[in-house]
Amino acid sequence: MDSLFPFEITSLAQLLLEECRERRLRIVTAESCTGGLVAAALTEIAGSSDVVERGFVTYSNRAKQSLLGVPGDLIADVGAVSEPVARFMAEGALENSDAHIAVSITGVAGPGGGTAMKPVGLVHFATARANGPIHHRMELFGDLGRSRIRLEAVKVALQMMRDRV
Repeated sequence: MDSLFPFEITSLAQLLLEECRERRLRIVTAESCTGGLVAAALTEIAGSSDVVERGFVTYSNRAKQSLLGVPGDLIADVGAVSEPVARFMAEGALENSDAHIAVSITGVAGPGGGTAMKPVGLVHFATARANGPIHHRMELFGDLGRSRIRLEAVKVALQMMRDRV
């Protein structure tokens, strides 16, 4: 199969779509550092429209606030790349869609923008499911290069959603 994505990502996306389809579940994504790559990986699979409800690319802090309801004072206090913001993003995506499962991603893909406290390769993820708890995961991928960090984040996000199906 011809794909924009590596086989591992395409396979994870296919499995997630099949599992959601079996349970009649819809997905929403809220992406910052991945810029829509999770939604792109899912929609790379023909027929994904019955599972993928929508995707939010909230790259700017303002977009996180206006589209997902992340409080501006929270971003000011803890920064966009943080567990609380990832949790709010997932919850906001779920609330602003007709989906059952949401994933959010916010991180530092580099090559710049890293600090001692938030180095390049730090990515926070969260998943939310209707009437369920929000799950968080933090990864320190290291300075693998922007493209590789983003693709590694896509894999984690897809697997986290599979864990919530």
